[in-house]
Amino acid sequence: MRPPATWVRSDTMLMLVLISFATLALTADVVAPYDFSDQHRKLPFAPPTRLHLLDAEGTFHWRPFVYPILAEMDGTTTEDHSRVVPLRLWVRDSDGNLRLFGVDAPDVVFLAGSDRFGRDQLSRLLHGARISLFAGLLAGLLAVGLGLLIGAAGGYFGGWIDHVLTRLTELFMVLPWLYLLIGIRAFLPLHITPTQAFTLLVVLIGLVGWAAPARLVRGVVLSAKERDYVQAARGFGASDLYLLWHHILPQTLPVVATQLAIRVPSFILAEVTLSFLGLGVAEPVPSWGNMLAALQEYHVLVSYGWMFLPAVALVFVILCFHGITAMVQRRVA
Repeated sequence: MRPPATWVRSDTMLMLVLISFATLALTADVVAPYDFSDQHRKLPFAPPTRLHLLDAEGTFHWRPFVYPILAEMDGTTTEDHSRVVPLRLWVRDSDGNLRLFGVDAPDVVFLAGSDRFGRDQLSRLLHGARISLFAGLLAGLLAVGLGLLIGAAGGYFGGWIDHVLTRLTELFMVLPWLYLLIGIRAFLPLHITPTQAFTLLVVLIGLVGWAAPARLVRGVVLSAKERDYVQAARGFGASDLYLLWHHILPQTLPVVATQLAIRVPSFILAEVTLSFLGLGVAEPVPSWGNMLAALQEYHVLVSYGWMFLPAVALVFVILCFHGITAMVQRRVA
């Protein structure tokens, strides 16, 4: 049955949204107006900068502009309406790096506000997407890849191999994997480089998430290996590797695609949870989890609404992934 046109359009939109998120994350060094570690200590928790086209005297400006941000003695900020600061494309930051947009130093623009150290939230959100999104994606690929390998081996060869792998799969399925992740990560060294922390997160999350894909792949392989064309190919002398690669594993692709669409958002949440608890990538490198950790303080939670921006982005991405999962399931059915 051909899917309705509205389904096709919505599926395409969801894919475009996720591709856009990934592209922004990969190009954050240029798209973000500042480096994720740049601090403006005089402007902690500055609210989002407002863009203007009309100045205080009512004059229209074709180029969007902002007013300079002034820090008050009580810690608040105000706009200096005595001059305008035009927003420019392709500007150089204080380190000489080319940015897609920004304002001339020493003025600043915080389109999504700043954190306690005066770091631009938008820049940290884009750089943090690299950690959170790609940790979930790589861990999902690792988990589904392991599940495909183990499930195919158990289902195809059977016997004691299948028995051992099945028992191991059942053990991993009953374990509370989130608490297991927290326990293992807390046991390992905390003072490691950001690259090591990212790699460790991907490996840990991937290693505890392979069981469900393995069980589903095993069921497909058990059915596929008994089909007539597989038996005929075996009778003509086809090797086990040939049968698996050409006749059996292609039958598992719908299961693999569905499991990948399901696992990636759950693994993104796992990374965010670990980083929120201080067990993931550490400051000053941002991830959506350690950015949200600031909300553990009550005054930040109730006073600075822009600090919730990573949570908004996370919910939006997870909903997109759920929509894609439904799309995959419809097309597989």
